[in-house]
Parts: sequence; C-alpha cells; structure tokens
Amino acid sequence: MPTDASATPLHHDTEIDTSGLQCPLPILRAKKALNAMESGQVLRVITTDPGAERDFQAFAVQTGNTLLSQQMDGQRGVHYLRRR
Repeated sequence: MPTDASATPLHHDTEIDTSGLQCPLPILRAKKALNAMESGQVLRVITTDPGAERDFQAFAVQTGNTLLSQQMDGQRGVHYLRRR
C-alpha cells in the first residue's frame, strides 16, 4: 500500500478523526462512515493507533473498498478509502 508522509492530501468527501482510539474502534468507525457514503466517495481517516496502517490494509482487502493512500507521520496516520 502507498505510504508517503510528504504526500499532499487527497480530495475526500468525509473525514473522521479516530485519534486516541485503539483497534478495533478506528476500523468500526470507518466502516460506519463508509456505510453512510455513496459508491465512489472517499473517506479520510485520521488515526494514532500504531497498528492502524496494517489494519486498514486488511480492512480494504476484506471489504472490497479501495485503499487509495496511507500517510504515516510519527504517531499519526491518515488513510484514504474509496467506497466500493
């Protein structure tokens, strides 16, 4: 999966901030947000969970949503998912 801390933010339709939450809460919040979105829309998820990078990779594979980008900067991660 793409990981680039210097990448410019991608266009997104919805954003959720799950900072301070540990697995599985960031994934559960992302799933809920994606369910409320239309196909093709992009969700931006901000995380601080150290395992979130791997978790979102697995989540995308399991759900069929597209993981467009992951930007990791120290303890903070930003994940972009396109709704299937």
